[in-house]
Amino acid sequence: MATAHHNLSQFDSPLPSAANMRFGIVVAEWNREVTEALLEGAVRTLHAAGCPDANIQIKYVPGTFELTLGAQFFAEYTDVDAVIALGCVIQGETRHFDFICQGVTQGITQVQLHWQMPIAFGVLTVDNQQQALDRAGGRHGNKGDEAAAAAIQMVKLQLDMAAAAPNPEQDHRSVN
Repeated sequence: MATAHHNLSQFDSPLPSAANMRFGIVVAEWNREVTEALLEGAVRTLHAAGCPDANIQIKYVPGTFELTLGAQFFAEYTDVDAVIALGCVIQGETRHFDFICQGVTQGITQVQLHWQMPIAFGVLTVDNQQQALDRAGGRHGNKGDEAAAAAIQMVKLQLDMAAAAPNPEQDHRSVN
């Protein structure tokens, strides 16, 4: 559904409790005004679902393209249950926008499949600064809220499915 018809900060059903979930948030420094607003939304949503500050780790990367490797570092070096990737790419005069958007989308997909870990895609891909601000706490809500909600829901799904698996003792993140 297009953002113009849906507020990114409103959810159709209550979120599961995130009291015992651990999250990594990787934030792009480029377009900082926007990404900091996305971060505020994500943290606010995690707190509203009961996630304590001690279960939230925040790391910064230079730009949106680096979110993929930042997410992989969380998967590889920490014990988080999910990663929330937050960035903003604004269309410019060159094809750079297309390459960054395609790269980060494919990269995050690959990382989450390889590590069997939810990675929420909180990346704005917009035509201008105003569209970004509208989706980072403005008139269309906050994509950070939506990304955090998706991460919580996916961790809950993964935990439920792991508990129902024939061999629940098996570590669901064993990739080697």
